[in-house]
Amino acid sequence: MKPVLLWSDALIFMLVLALIVFFYKLREDPLNRERWAQVFSSRLGMVAFTVILTYVGIALLDSLHFRRALDAPESIQTDEIFYDNKVTSVFDVLTRGMGDRFERTYSAPFALLSFEKKNMKDELGRNMRDFPALKHAGRDLADPSEKWPDVLAKSVAPLGWGLLFSGFLIGVQWLLLRRGTLPWRASWFTQALILCTAFWLVGISQHYHVLGTDKGGTDVLFQSLKGIRTAVLLGTLATLVMLPIAVSLGIMAGYFKGWVDDVVQYLYTTLSSIPGILLIAASVLLFQVYIDLNPDFFSIGMEKADARFVALCFILGVTSWSTLCRLVRAETLKISQLGYVQAAHAFGVSHSRILGRHILPNLVHIILITFVLDFSALVLAEAVLSYIGVGIDPSMGSWGNMINGARAELSRQPAIWWTLTGAFFFMFGLVLAANLFSDLVRDAFDP
Repeated sequence: MKPVLLWSDALIFMLVLALIVFFYKLREDPLNRERWAQVFSSRLGMVAFTVILTYVGIALLDSLHFRRALDAPESIQTDEIFYDNKVTSVFDVLTRGMGDRFERTYSAPFALLSFEKKNMKDELGRNMRDFPALKHAGRDLADPSEKWPDVLAKSVAPLGWGLLFSGFLIGVQWLLLRRGTLPWRASWFTQALILCTAFWLVGISQHYHVLGTDKGGTDVLFQSLKGIRTAVLLGTLATLVMLPIAVSLGIMAGYFKGWVDDVVQYLYTTLSSIPGILLIAASVLLFQVYIDLNPDFFSIGMEKADARFVALCFILGVTSWSTLCRLVRAETLKISQLGYVQAAHAFGVSHSRILGRHILPNLVHIILITFVLDFSALVLAEAVLSYIGVGIDPSMGSWGNMINGARAELSRQPAIWWTLTGAFFFMFGLVLAANLFSDLVRDAFDP
């Protein structure tokens, strides 16, 4: 196989490394340790953080890309290795080919027959129109009436492996963390539930389509899982692009005042007066024109989709900093008038030292709260942008693309509901966990 490193892959691993360093540095500050201990001292905080880590873990596994080596034709005698144009991830391998089992078209969850009729021939060779049997779902069944007993029978082994693996993982954590005071049992229960569900979904998907298939016959569960990487990357990268702009401009406006404040206020007032959706849509379309005019820059189709995705992250970050900038400016105006800052001025302390030692540390609570709140908003924004056709490239897994495709499906009779349900369920889990965790962060850090 040949490793493939996309821009988004490099960014997500740099992000994880930065977060590890950030949390390691927090251990040196007793006040920050106390505040984070308050966040994790509740069962809700542990459960929400465990769910968020699950989404991040899936995103990391889905960011380890490679191209498989192809078998050389017997008629060609060469030592050169040819690679598949399709880019595969480690997550695709762990799902055991869930995304490679295609049907002809729509099929309902756990169905054995296609959702649409087709022209067929009966045993006597006469033409008929009926629902054809699915190619992969229930192929081992001799009698369709035995479907649910077969589902139960095939669920035993995956659930057993899930319990065994979660027991091992929890046992290791118990040995390392048994002296801690945090409510680890809530996290362990959540881990066991998630692992058992994951093993069951992968195991049962070898025999049935748990959430059915879409118009192209692709497994909806696999599409929903592939959307996790897009949502996690978009929420974090766009927020991290926005933070330096908002924090630096807000601090400058609130600290230096005068013409600097006037310029910054003019910038974010002008930006806020432009409809955000129109600005983002225009920027994305301009970048798409650049991609279409320079096809030689991208060797495979996945690189084009990834370039558009990274551009969308930067565009969302650049166009969404005005709210945080206002908050930082107002807080800086207040802090700059406090006694210890005035005393620092009187002793001749430099502006850079005052900003780094007295202003910025007292803005951390606003930055953290905004980070976790904007993460959820940006995940939902991607769905809206894809819904109007200017979001993620259709070749990438995206909840927004799934919701966009479900527009016509819900108007059918009978309605095809499972595509929307899959995207909604996984989006709901991520946004709910992020919002609950952000509430706890706000309670702990907001003075």
